Amino acid sequence: MTKRLDGKTALVTGGSRGIGAAIAKRLAADGAKVAITYSKGADAAASVVKEIESAGGKAIAIQANATDPKAVQAAVDKVVSTLGKLDVLVNNAGTAIPKKFEETTLEELDQVINLNIRGVFIATQAALKQMNNDGRIISIGSCVGERMLTPGLVPYSATKSAIRMFTQGLSREVGDRGITVNNVQPGPIDTELNPANGDWAVPQKAATALNRYGKVQEVAALVAFVASPEASYITGANLTVDGGTNA
Repeated sequence: MTKRLDGKTALVTGGSRGIGAAIAKRLAADGAKVAITYSKGADAAASVVKEIESAGGKAIAIQANATDPKAVQAAVDKVVSTLGKLDVLVNNAGTAIPKKFEETTLEELDQVINLNIRGVFIATQAALKQMNNDGRIISIGSCVGERMLTPGLVPYSATKSAIRMFTQGLSREVGDRGITVNNVQPGPIDTELNPANGDWAVPQKAATALNRYGKVQEVAALVAFVASPEASYITGANLTVDGGTNA
């Protein structure tokens, strides 16, 4: 039986844990060869690769800080040299530093901007030079990039709003190559960084229509669909998977 991503090669940035790891596993389950990058946590990255391989898939992990242009370019080159080509880029690496804006240090602001905006720019530029026609660029934004309900995420929401416009603008530049560019915007998803039983969980859960946190697999399912040939007419779109947070 053929799978919908058979013959495709994908790169997931920040793919060693959380949403990124779930996306990598799902793309592999759907038939893609998958590369993940990670900045630290080699063991976590290795375990994602091992899980994919034990299920019969092909995966590699590449150590690369998402804010380092040379490292990211080298990672993209390695994907092509090792796995043969690049069809799908998932810009997943990102961070949030929850606190009041006026208490946030300049270093913390720089960290969020460098990873969430500049990092997406760097990876996308590197990938576009290598990407096949009919490729896929998928960024992991956030529902707070569209509607802000949670205090303490001011810089983060601003960076995710930037990703929305980046997605819309870039889709018009690469459409003639059949490359689609989309932004998947999760709501509250149960991960190490935002656990469903954490201090910040009560208002986030209350803001959803379904009155629960989402699972990483629920985000991965949408990413896998957008990466597939079935989604070839979806581009420049901001797609929320947020349990109705922004409803």
